[in-house]
Amino acid sequence: MAKIGVLLTNIGTPKSPEAQDVGSYLDEFLMDPYVVDIPFLLRWILVKLLIVPRRKYKSGQAYKKIWLKEGSPLLVNSQQLVLDLGKSLGQNFSVKLGMRYAEPSIGRAITAFVSEGVSKLVVIPMYPQFASSSSTSSLEKIREEVNLQNWTTEIKNIDAFFDRPEFIDSYAMIIRESLADRKVDHYLFSYHGLPERQIQALHPNHCFQTANCCEVMSAKNQNCYRAQCVQTTLRLAKALNLESGQFSFSFQSRLGRTKWIDPYTDHILPELARNGVKTLAVVCPSFVADCLETLEEIGLRGQTDFKAAGGHELYLVPCLNAHPIWTKSLSQLILKSL
Repeated sequence: MAKIGVLLTNIGTPKSPEAQDVGSYLDEFLMDPYVVDIPFLLRWILVKLLIVPRRKYKSGQAYKKIWLKEGSPLLVNSQQLVLDLGKSLGQNFSVKLGMRYAEPSIGRAITAFVSEGVSKLVVIPMYPQFASSSSTSSLEKIREEVNLQNWTTEIKNIDAFFDRPEFIDSYAMIIRESLADRKVDHYLFSYHGLPERQIQALHPNHCFQTANCCEVMSAKNQNCYRAQCVQTTLRLAKALNLESGQFSFSFQSRLGRTKWIDPYTDHILPELARNGVKTLAVVCPSFVADCLETLEEIGLRGQTDFKAAGGHELYLVPCLNAHPIWTKSLSQLILKSL
């Protein structure tokens, strides 16, 4: 019986925390026109002459603070999920990891599927909320690799799962498990940010027209990243039985001077502390696996900023990683798609 292939794809990670490897990764990542969406020549100058030469050392130092003996946390957690998911789905499935940038690459995964005679491929971009810079870029890369290898097979894409019960229920359980017996004054749901122009490009006549345009999903904003983040927040808050004043959301990881979607996490953290929040739980539901943005940006720098403004403790809730409940839920999501 021919196997069904399952491809989990994520952004990627440097091979090591050394500046040279970090620089190579950043170069590939930031030269993607879906990520830095400006004309090629300007992007080349900005990335290769300004951003990477400066940022590779700073980012390398940040990576060193969270690097595991087995490697990058994102890669280690993702590889464990692949192993566990393979066991959960059984021998009729072949599960592989393909990173959009760096290794293990999408191309390597496609080559392996072809050699195994996979008859059908289920693709899961591990981005709960849709964004062209992540979801579209990864799917385009997969199509490119499939065409390069002249592979003709049925491909099923599992779209953004920001509101799927399998995702929401799994994350809610991990949040409760992580915070058991801890007093929490406030919950902050922090998502990776995006430049406003990338969202407006998809919804030019709807996004940012009113203060609450993201609070209700409709045909006009169904692919809006910010709206999907708001919906994830509301569903998680409901699953956790939180009142309206007990939680808020924000966006992290800004780069450059252009306007990004707000509110900004690095502004909200000290603001919450100054407003009397002493114990804060931070959840990062745009990430399925812990990485630099969760462990270092929130767990270390965010913790420091929160305490400096008067807070007592910031609890970083782990991502889904390879938690058994997520493995089981993801298996169910895959089986439902067939």
